[in-house]
Amino acid sequence: MAQSNIKVAVQKLGNFLSSMVMPNISAFIAWGLITALFIPDGLWPNESLAKMVDPMVTYLLPILIGYTGGKLVHDQRGGVVGAIATMGVIVGADIPMFLGAMVIGPLGGGVIKKFDQLIEGKVRAGFEMLVNNFSAGILGGLIAIFAFLGVGPAVTVVTGWLVAGVDWLVGMGLLPLTSILIEPAKVLFLNNAVNHGILSPIGVEQAKETGKSILFLLEANPGPGLGVLIAYMIFGKGTAKKSAPGAGIIHFLGGIHEIYFPYILMRPMLFLAVILSGMSGVFTLVLLNGGLFAPSSPGSIIAISAVTPHHLSAYIANYAAVLVATVVSFAVSAFILKTGKQGEEDIEAASQKMQEMKGKKSSVASALTAKQETVPHNVSKIIFACDAGMGSSAMGASLLRKKIKAAGLDISVSNTAISNLPPDAQIVITQEELTSRARNKVPNAYHISVDNFLSSPEYDKLIHTLKDAEKAEPNETIDAIEEQENVNQESETAQNNDLLRPENIFLNMAFANKEEAIRFAGKVLSDAGYVKESYIDAMVERDEMTSTYMGNDVAIPHGTEAAKKDVIASGFTVLQVPNGVDFDGQKARLIFGIAGKDGTHLEILSGIAQTCSDMENIEKMVNATSAQEIIDIIGKE
Repeated sequence: MAQSNIKVAVQKLGNFLSSMVMPNISAFIAWGLITALFIPDGLWPNESLAKMVDPMVTYLLPILIGYTGGKLVHDQRGGVVGAIATMGVIVGADIPMFLGAMVIGPLGGGVIKKFDQLIEGKVRAGFEMLVNNFSAGILGGLIAIFAFLGVGPAVTVVTGWLVAGVDWLVGMGLLPLTSILIEPAKVLFLNNAVNHGILSPIGVEQAKETGKSILFLLEANPGPGLGVLIAYMIFGKGTAKKSAPGAGIIHFLGGIHEIYFPYILMRPMLFLAVILSGMSGVFTLVLLNGGLFAPSSPGSIIAISAVTPHHLSAYIANYAAVLVATVVSFAVSAFILKTGKQGEEDIEAASQKMQEMKGKKSSVASALTAKQETVPHNVSKIIFACDAGMGSSAMGASLLRKKIKAAGLDISVSNTAISNLPPDAQIVITQEELTSRARNKVPNAYHISVDNFLSSPEYDKLIHTLKDAEKAEPNETIDAIEEQENVNQESETAQNNDLLRPENIFLNMAFANKEEAIRFAGKVLSDAGYVKESYIDAMVERDEMTSTYMGNDVAIPHGTEAAKKDVIASGFTVLQVPNGVDFDGQKARLIFGIAGKDGTHLEILSGIAQTCSDMENIEKMVNATSAQEIIDIIGKE
């Protein structure tokens, strides 16, 4: 358990460091290009243009990192204070302060965030701007002084140790041994902490002096992963073999390395292949004096080519390192796959395991999932499935049911929890990251993955396919469904006032992150008597399992299936967040907290789904100035 917590902490640190660097990669590339072209040893030496090199690496890049780090902690104010504080470490040191910016930027953002929390609600009306400006200026200045006197000198010493360590490894010919740590760290999602916390800052210092650095290629080399995927193309089995070619293209040309991680997790012996491959690639780089003039992001052959110094020898060295790493990785992987006992490899289970290790949804996992080739004949039942069966699946089912009726198809559309999927399900629709679980539950069904329950193009594709497959005419089945829904609507309309109350609608909210928003929504449900307090943690847990972002700037946090016992009565809360809050890379401006018991929430949830499927309605609700206005907009459906 302790090891798991340490790994998660390192992953979070790495992701945070990466979040400071990645938005500014274009600035690193611009600096690298100017350096490679115009310094005395560059492709086109130019003394005047080369004057930009030092100011960019000394001031521009660290300030961008410090600003981004502060903004991650406390939005715009955090960014400004982080940038001010970064000037302290820049002036207080004689080397580029990337590590210093990574430390002081978030610290500045954290200090101003804490200050804002302390004075919240205590500033007299009309004095807000005065207090905001002076507080940011004063605190930023104080932190800059602290950075100048303490952080800058300390980071200079640490950077010196790190550079000396790298120089020692190079001098002793031991740099290839770093692959023993780097390659497994990539698959375990610990690479960001190593890459952006150590390698890139030192690499920038080296590139400033020599015009390139080998360190930029230690982690970015696509050869180890490419060799594994080629081996699977030839010697793999089942869906792993079928999916490997597409994964290889995404990995090599797109630079998304995590797409090959599940193939290693299926056969852990392949860690040996990527370690030996990485060592071979680094050895080749050292031997041929390869390297890049800026970080390569993403780690694709295209990006590597773009930041390779514009000399033939550099291209030969870098391409040779990729080729050698690929050949070694393929040879070792092929031996492991051919000699080991292997059955039908479950790439989907490995992808799910990868996402669990990563701690969030993978952007490429869906590319590895297999899918039944054709829609079954004589479809009579479509089921939306999610973890609990009370939120996202109910909204999706409501929307598709309306489309199915409009198309005149005699097909039942319902929703349920994945654990309750019936064995006779013909078509099952789930969020992308839940498809593997649903397929394991009902492997014979036709599975559809969607990433936007409110306006997925998969709905119209499915209806078009179904209409082509059968000519449906209005009959008693559809009439019966409509009649039953009318009865349900009459019986539940009277309850809607208790489900969505004006006092549970909050306007103009702002949250630092999605967990803060989810916990706020859960506290509202708990205070209103809809759920027990333990339901709040279950809402956070549910979103960690699968994002509750629905698309169209809407999120619907709700509890897990196990937490249904904590629901006292059905109810909703609505949070209007005009500036949005990040839900795994998507901005949610409307958050509907949901508690559902015995299906009594489904009617109003259907209304919410129909309303939110139209972006015009979303804009109206985001700009609404009263709780009743939001209720009226939802009520129109």
